[in-house]
Amino acid sequence: MLLSVNVFVSLDGVMQGPGAPDEDRSNGFDRGGWLVPHMSAHTNAVIEDWFRAADAFLFGRTSYGLLGGYWPKVTAPDDLIATKLNTLPKYVVSQTLGDDDADWNPTTVLRTGVVDAVRRLKERPGGELQVHGSWRLVQTLHGAGLVDLYRLLQYPVVVGGGKRLFPDGSTPATFAASEDNVRVLPGGVVSLALTPTALGDLSTGAYTVDEGRSVPVLD
Repeated sequence: MLLSVNVFVSLDGVMQGPGAPDEDRSNGFDRGGWLVPHMSAHTNAVIEDWFRAADAFLFGRTSYGLLGGYWPKVTAPDDLIATKLNTLPKYVVSQTLGDDDADWNPTTVLRTGVVDAVRRLKERPGGELQVHGSWRLVQTLHGAGLVDLYRLLQYPVVVGGGKRLFPDGSTPATFAASEDNVRVLPGGVVSLALTPTALGDLSTGAYTVDEGRSVPVLD
């Protein structure tokens, strides 16, 4: 399976608490719900396209608890997102989550050896193993080079602080995107699909003047 990370981010890269004030108040975060005023039929269509590709889900414990406390209540048969989340296999990374608490069926708890466990999941047949939210888990997967695709909806808002998709100290990486994978939606939300092309080795260069022209020179 292809491993995709699917997240909402602000202009300053924050992914914490996009959907509600009390979604994630860790570290004193008090600006939750910053995404909601910018949602539209256009963003909803993009998100549904994400979920259409899902064959299984991978979560950190916090995101598993948040999503598992909400989506089982959505029972409309024509709700694509609820149907996918409530019926497909779910894997949650946690050393402390009890089996009785992992009741959003079907759920498997990954307690140890997360990187190796995810590698084994990726070897299974199927479409996509999708990560949604799960900030700490995303850092682990990124550093291990396990992410095949990043899908972002970047909203036209600066949150000013909070958990960032790529915080200071993240492993350097380079990404590629085709024109078909970059869209500006009505209202200024940007939809991106980025494929990692290099991890841990950041290409650099400098501008110089050559025969009176400013030209880039790669190192």
